Amino acid sequence: FRNFPGPGGGRLREPPPDSEGSESDPEPEPEAEEEEEEEEGDGGGAQEEPAAAPPPPGPALQELRAELGGGAGAEPNLTRLLRQREWGRSFSRQERSQLSSHFLPNHEAALEPHPQKVFCGIFSECGRKFLTASQDHTLRLFEVSGEGLRLLRASRGRQVGWSILDVAFSPDGRQALYCSWASAVHVFDLDGDGDAHTALELRPEERRFAVFSLAVGPDGRDVVGGANDGCLYVYDRQAQERVLRVPAHEDDVNAVAVADASGQLLLSGGDDGVARAWDRRCLPEGPAVTLAGHRDGLTFLHARGDGRYVVSNSKDQSAKLWDLRRPSGAAALAAARRAVARQSWDYRWQRAPRNARRATPLPGDASLLTFRGHVVLHTLLRCRLAPPGFAPALAAGSAEGAVLVYDVTSGRALRRLTNHSACVRDVSWSPEGAWLASASWDGTVRLWDYRDDDDDDDDGGGGGGGIRV
Repeated sequence: FRNFPGPGGGRLREPPPDSEGSESDPEPEPEAEEEEEEEEGDGGGAQEEPAAAPPPPGPALQELRAELGGGAGAEPNLTRLLRQREWGRSFSRQERSQLSSHFLPNHEAALEPHPQKVFCGIFSECGRKFLTASQDHTLRLFEVSGEGLRLLRASRGRQVGWSILDVAFSPDGRQALYCSWASAVHVFDLDGDGDAHTALELRPEERRFAVFSLAVGPDGRDVVGGANDGCLYVYDRQAQERVLRVPAHEDDVNAVAVADASGQLLLSGGDDGVARAWDRRCLPEGPAVTLAGHRDGLTFLHARGDGRYVVSNSKDQSAKLWDLRRPSGAAALAAARRAVARQSWDYRWQRAPRNARRATPLPGDASLLTFRGHVVLHTLLRCRLAPPGFAPALAAGSAEGAVLVYDVTSGRALRRLTNHSACVRDVSWSPEGAWLASASWDGTVRLWDYRDDDDDDDDGGGGGGGIRV
């Protein structure tokens, strides 16, 4: 049963009671016993998160800090900078980053209930639309306003197995794409009254097939998918055919992303614990970059879009920040393979093993930073970098019903948003960083913004996303 399918990908040594992971499955057990229980959130739903001292920065990390402006540890004179803006002075990228680091989301501004577990929730590139997918096989499109979300339309997905697993907007925001346990990715128009769904057939070789993750090229022509057969797929919408099938990993491909504005550099992450970058101009030569340092399978990848920085999330209970210019060597790849081969637990319904949160890096780990604190159980949890121009922050969903917000330049956890009562599978930043959305298995989507402690909080509502710089 090496590739026996399940709700979150990954190999199984024995089949589960229900092969599609339905609601009749055993409830997932709690975390490992040695882990202390987290405190409940306060009325605002956020806590300051203590963290261990970060390791000394290397040259690559120092370069990142210089580029992003120093992160949340920097202490600019806010009054002076704001007064200078009133006088017509423009902020530098570093100053914008430093300012916005002080206004990270800390307040639940809006809540949108769904009838079943919510698997996906993302903003469009323009920020005016928000798309969700839940286990009732329905995609819901919302309009984003200062008050939160307003439902525009709902459409039932086609050929959905256990659940819709991932969604994506086309670059112009006029179409949505989604994937599930099917041989095709589907696309449908968001404008108009029609409800036609078009299948983009990937023609897999395996009979039991799922696409766990989706990405769309910058021009909307290419659709990239990672599947349970260990392959990376590319569908050309203009040619109306699959144009690439790349044997990318030794196990399920749980995550894909487009790394640069050209759309030529593709990323994949698998249950073999490795992330790889593929240059479409030289595919016969194999992966352009290999990133090895996790001890277990990857659940998600998010690229900054500059062809350099990418974040990976893993079942080893950590996320890592990588620089694609610093690939892993043969020793790191061998160490990762050994570590993954020793894993014998199933993260979907078992507790994390006692050593899952060990801090010792694997030999040859070239990642810039490792983020620890969020819990990766039950499903393919996501983490996403804040948009360029906002604070250098990383938001990560957690199986304990929380969202953790980390400082990308230090690895410190700065916020812990705790109002969810079940696993937070997806997180998404609005394009300007004003909103952070969290999609949870408690059947809700919540929008978070920044609110000053002195603000009136009578109704718990939001004020439109805090301060924008």
